[in-house]
Amino acid sequence: MSFIRESIEAAKAIVEGLGVTGRHTFMKKVTYEYPEKPKPLAPRFKGRHILQRYADGKERCIGCALCASACPAQAIYVEAEENDPSNPLSPGERCAKVYEINLIRCIFCGYCEDACPVQAIVLKHGYELADSSRDKLVITKKELLVSPDKGFGENLFVGGMGFPE
Repeated sequence: MSFIRESIEAAKAIVEGLGVTGRHTFMKKVTYEYPEKPKPLAPRFKGRHILQRYADGKERCIGCALCASACPAQAIYVEAEENDPSNPLSPGERCAKVYEINLIRCIFCGYCEDACPVQAIVLKHGYELADSSRDKLVITKKELLVSPDKGFGENLFVGGMGFPE
């Protein structure tokens, strides 16, 4: 009796699988002409990291390393230093001397973005991260930091993304 029941269940599974295949066979095919017309991304897509600045040009990162401690892949390394009172890099007492993200290890989960108390690290929509060398996939503070001429302000991290290209 169990052989018959197992045979019926197997036949149901096969018919169900063929039904899924049949439904997708007759759907309209979508082709994106990449790179001329890239595929539209979801609004909450988490891609390339950036370090933001305040409107006055100072860095947001205060070197607290909460992003590094929240990273499940241990892809972030932050080394803090005391801020120079005569020429401060950030508004706090400390700033990030070294800030590195290993993109080979990063799983783009966004925990670093959630952990940052000053919204310094943001994952934007950039997804073209391939390179020919492993060394180039460890991005430093210089590469992460938004240049002063790109704009600032609170609107840069609305919804966690949206930095202007």
